[in-house]
This record gives sequence, C-alpha cells and structure tokens, in this order.
Amino acid sequence: MATVDDLREIALALPGVLEVTDGHTGTVAWRVKSGMFTGVRGPRATDLRQLEERGRSWPDGVVIGVRTAGLEEKEALLAAEPDVLFTIPHFDGYPNLLVRLDVIDRERLTELVTDSWLTRAPVRVGKQWLAERGLE
Repeated sequence: MATVDDLREIALALPGVLEVTDGHTGTVAWRVKSGMFTGVRGPRATDLRQLEERGRSWPDGVVIGVRTAGLEEKEALLAAEPDVLFTIPHFDGYPNLLVRLDVIDRERLTELVTDSWLTRAPVRVGKQWLAERGLE
C-alpha cells in the first residue's frame, strides 16, 4: 500500500517538479511548468452522483489522478489493472485516470507517476532523464 508521502517523494525526485496546494479544495498536487501531472483527487458531488447513476461508487482510501500518454494507453491500463485504476465520467475523452493508493505498491506507483511526469515534462528534460537511467 502506497501513501501520499510516497507519492510526494516520488514526484519531487523528478526534475522541475513543484508541489502546489489547490486553494479551493486544499488538496496537494505536483506539476511542471506545462501543467499538473499528479495529485490527490477527492470526489466532487457531481462525481458521486454520476457514479451512483452507473451503479458504482467512489472507493475508500486516498485516490490520486495521473495523466497517460493518450486515450489508448488509458484504456489499456484500465483493462489491465481494474482493482487499482479507475475513471469517472469527468475524465471521459481525457487521458487521465485515477489510482487507489490503498491497493497499489510503491514500485507500481513510481512507474505511473514517472510516466505521467513524462507526458508533461519538457521533451529534452524527459529524454535526458530516461537516458541517464538507460531507459530511452
């Protein structure tokens, strides 16, 4: 089981990342200059209503959002890990998905957060980071 502290450590270890707090919800997120790539995501009233209309509910525990490289990747991930990853109507048509921290291990969380960061990081920075790790 991963924690928000794990998420914070993973995110802040990546180049150019800033931690921000949403002024409306008070939730924490991590971003680079081009935008947010992960953050804590609680349910909004609309989310709960739409899930209930579909016979679903928001899971217990802390949930975070991550960005994927595209809709195809999002769908593949959702199909492969339905106990860990999910989506909501708010994200229909967008390459974002939600992750249950209470059922994901730190290693897998690191992969998802890093991949999410790569979608937002400057291309040169991402390529350099991958090359330094022999992952390009």
